[in-house]
Amino acid sequence: MKVIIKSAKIIDSKSPFHNQTVDLLIADGLIEKIGVSLPNNDATIVRFDDLHVSQGWFDSSVSLGEPGYEDRETIANGLNVAAKSGFTAIALQPNSFPVIDNQAQVNFVKNKANGFATELFPIGALTKASEGKDMAELFDMKNAGAVAFGDYNRSIDNANLLKIALQYVQDFDGLVITYSQDPNIKGNGVANEGIVSTRLGLKGIPNLAEELQISRNLFLLEYTGGKLHIPTISTAKSVQLIREAKAKGLNVTTSASVHHLVLTDEKLDGFDTRFKVTPPLRTEVDRQALLNGIADGTIDMITSDHNPIDIEFKKMEFDTAKNGTIGLESAFTALLTVLPVETVVAKLTSGRAIFGLESDTIEEGAKANFTLFTTEGKSTFTKENILSKSKNSAFLGTEIKGAVYGILNQNQLVTK
Repeated sequence: MKVIIKSAKIIDSKSPFHNQTVDLLIADGLIEKIGVSLPNNDATIVRFDDLHVSQGWFDSSVSLGEPGYEDRETIANGLNVAAKSGFTAIALQPNSFPVIDNQAQVNFVKNKANGFATELFPIGALTKASEGKDMAELFDMKNAGAVAFGDYNRSIDNANLLKIALQYVQDFDGLVITYSQDPNIKGNGVANEGIVSTRLGLKGIPNLAEELQISRNLFLLEYTGGKLHIPTISTAKSVQLIREAKAKGLNVTTSASVHHLVLTDEKLDGFDTRFKVTPPLRTEVDRQALLNGIADGTIDMITSDHNPIDIEFKKMEFDTAKNGTIGLESAFTALLTVLPVETVVAKLTSGRAIFGLESDTIEEGAKANFTLFTTEGKSTFTKENILSKSKNSAFLGTEIKGAVYGILNQNQLVTK
């Protein structure tokens, strides 16, 4: 395949063409030439208004459904959604049925993902069936292609189990993911504990539930060494705890979800279960602290935390509805409303290095792994913007900025 991308502004701080508007000639999946007014050379012409090109985006937390929950989402459709949302790679959470906790399950999802423009990298469960009791077959899953190990949205209650896992994975440079929320302090809480939950009569989840567990996990990391990733933090104190841990030299990374960076618990006033997520939406003070953590590098990456849920599990009373929102389709355009484009791109690409994936700088001779987008225009996110099988988006009715045109990766061009 030969493609010329015309008049594209490069957003890639590591590229010699950063912030320049150029043409890019792509041949057989490689960048053959970068320059101004390149001849067409019988290539397919790609041209969009206000076109920007960056390194391909990576989402560190995507749930789909297959195997077991194909009614929520299939791998095939999920990867197409990711491509049209600007992501050239995703890390797949293990919360399918059966749980991805062995080599065979890793191989299954990898085989299902063959041939797509968006690459899929499985996260293996840290414990068998994600039940938090016995450590799963981590080394076998690493050999099969798992890029990290964690139980999606489940804390490890057994501190000794997490200690052993952090020690064990150092033999093969493994990455442990620990969702941090103390289930005993959370109790039956369904929303952030504060003014909004009190006004609405909803059982609260205090910030302490997250912060106490993060503190414990950081103490364990300090004792064991190794690499720890704490996903989707949501409170101001959590940001500070990780900031202090990094200052001490601990090898810890963290992410924040798009919805925690853009939305707050004020959205719960209508008891709309689309806003029931885990961890819960917090206050404006917490949201601003997360944005500050993005700005100073404490928070390493941003994730959509895409989690499709069946409609029958969302169309319920708030207390009994399942947690989760889809987020791939709205991730970039929602982020542009609160962060500058250079920061958004940096935080949507930095996760590749943390998860041990190659990064492709935009320069001649490099692999063509691009996201194509514009920063212009404002609109409202509607059902027409949703490409997923499930429609449980917390961003319906939200103002968004810019648009994603598509991706070029694996020698394939995918556009909307």
